[in-house]
Amino acid sequence: MSGLNHVQRVRLLYKTILRLHRGLPKELQELGQTYVRDEFRRHKNCNPKEARTFMLEWSKYTLTLSEQLLKNAKSDIGFGKNIDSQNGVLDSFTDDQIVQLYNLFKETTGTKDETIESELSK
Repeated sequence: MSGLNHVQRVRLLYKTILRLHRGLPKELQELGQTYVRDEFRRHKNCNPKEARTFMLEWSKYTLTLSEQLLKNAKSDIGFGKNIDSQNGVLDSFTDDQIVQLYNLFKETTGTKDETIESELSK
C-alpha cells in the first residue's frame, strides 16, 4: 500500500469500508454506508494534519470492524466499541464531532437527552 499515492489510499480505504459494511445487519449497513459517504465527502479538502488523523482513525475502524465481523460469524457478539473505555477519546473530539456523535446516538437509539438538547439550542 505504500506505493499508492494519497488519493489511491483514500479510495482503497473507502471501498474497503463499504465492502465490510456488507457484512453488517441491513439497518446498520444502511446507516454505516450513509455515514461513511458523508464523512469522506466532508473531509475531501481537509488539511494534511486532519487527513492523517482521518486516515488513521478510519483504518482503525476498518480493522476493528473486520475483527468484529469474523467474531460475529462464529457467535452473535454484536458490533461497536465502547468509547468510554478509551481514556481521553472524547476529550480529543471537537464540538462539532460531539454534536455529530450525539446525533448518531439519537438516530440509532431513538432517544433524546433533554439536558443535551437544551445545551445545543443555546
